[in-house]
Amino acid sequence: MTNADNQAKPLSAGLQRWRSDLAAWAIPEHITAAVTESPWVLPQAVFARRADRLAAAPSGPSFERAWAALDPPGSVLDVGSGAGAASLPLLARCTELTAVDSTPDMLELLAQRAAAAGLTARLVCGSWPAVAAEAGQADVVTCYHVTYNVPDIEPFVAALTSAARRIVVVEMTAVHPLVSLNPLWLKFHGLARPTGPTAAEFLAILHAMGIPARAEHWQRSGGRDYASFAELTDITRRRLCLPPERAGEVGCALEEAGVDPKHPMELGSAGREAVTIWWDV
Repeated sequence: MTNADNQAKPLSAGLQRWRSDLAAWAIPEHITAAVTESPWVLPQAVFARRADRLAAAPSGPSFERAWAALDPPGSVLDVGSGAGAASLPLLARCTELTAVDSTPDMLELLAQRAAAAGLTARLVCGSWPAVAAEAGQADVVTCYHVTYNVPDIEPFVAALTSAARRIVVVEMTAVHPLVSLNPLWLKFHGLARPTGPTAAEFLAILHAMGIPARAEHWQRSGGRDYASFAELTDITRRRLCLPPERAGEVGCALEEAGVDPKHPMELGSAGREAVTIWWDV
């Protein structure tokens, strides 16, 4: 057996585990069929508030890595941009911004904010890496809180690397962000939910791919991304595949789990234990 074969085995195993772990998050059809709203909620107002908050007061290891790489100033490619939480804090050193997202409304939120800061963003609507050629290259490539949505992670990562001239900065939660809802799935549906994959598994895949990535664990600030407890309750209800008339039960469950209605934040710590992963190109 060659060295290449020895290196390929852990990569293949890691990729298969990553795919199977993400596949396990599928919701049983009998549960989704009972409601009309999608549980895979994209709360645009929440994304917009988060982008505004981070743009107003940039902080954290992910920002610091990307900011340092933009000395001298250069171009930024934001993959899975949302409303711009990764890229808007970098505008002071950004000479050109390209944003990639599969949701046109999210791209419009980013474009409005970039324009207000004096920069016209180039928008690419589609899924990465299918639109990688259209997006082109940039000095700094950012990709925040996207990886847990990508079953086929190897070509995704390879395209990130090919697109970057200086650095790739990935931010993700240490564990899948929906893990914090697992107790509520058990409470309302009697359904045990998965716990994987994890950022550690993602990092192992990078190393098996021969990418010399480094990582830093940190705690995200508990900023107020939800306008009200009612908004948090409604989004949680939809994620749990429950009808509107059960919102009161969900609200009570959130309070029992420790959520303060006066300061509504994501349930548990799963969404706040973040990992910044970066590699130089």
